[in-house]
Amino acid sequence: MELAVKNLSGQQVGTIEVSDSIFAVPFKRALVHQVAVGHLANRRVGTASTKTRGEVRGGGRKPLIQKHTGRARQGSTRSPQMRHGGVVFGPHPRDFHQKTPKRMRQGAIRCLLAQRVREGQITVVEEISIPSRKTKDMVQILQSLEIRSKSLVVSENPSQELQLSCRNIQTVKSLQAANIGTLDLLHFNHLLITVPAIRKIEELWGDKLDRSALSLDGGEEV
Repeated sequence: MELAVKNLSGQQVGTIEVSDSIFAVPFKRALVHQVAVGHLANRRVGTASTKTRGEVRGGGRKPLIQKHTGRARQGSTRSPQMRHGGVVFGPHPRDFHQKTPKRMRQGAIRCLLAQRVREGQITVVEEISIPSRKTKDMVQILQSLEIRSKSLVVSENPSQELQLSCRNIQTVKSLQAANIGTLDLLHFNHLLITVPAIRKIEELWGDKLDRSALSLDGGEEV
């Protein structure tokens, strides 16, 4: 599969051959859903806690006499229906962790990357360089590339310049290729990625045959 490569002015300067095992796999909705639910569940700390009537302090005195009040019988001031009483089915500390195998996580990332290609929501550029670190320069790049939706900017290595230029734009997030996750690809509609970042993704999540071929040809770009 080939993808068009643009410069930061929005002009196409060439094409790049990408791995079909990553950017052309079928979309598996159940797999992506299970991985996303697992990630969200692992974020939960599970520390919410309430006390039952046996754990609430007090309750030894009978609140009312047994008869002749015209009211219902009450045996404890800490029963659930009383104010400051125990909670019947309240939350207690628990572990929400879900184990998600590595191959499943990688498969979900492949599915979402391929889906972005099918939807035309991926823009490949040679390199992103913003020495000024200014937000307005990043906005200008997005306008030149005609990117108007929420975007994930992916580079090969950590870039402080890129991070500083994106941090004040609510609809843009910068990441390095090795840190791409399922939730990021679901949350951001468009993918702005550099050629070296694509090669890094193929090195990390490509099939063994693709990795060996990439190492033999030297990973030529564009």
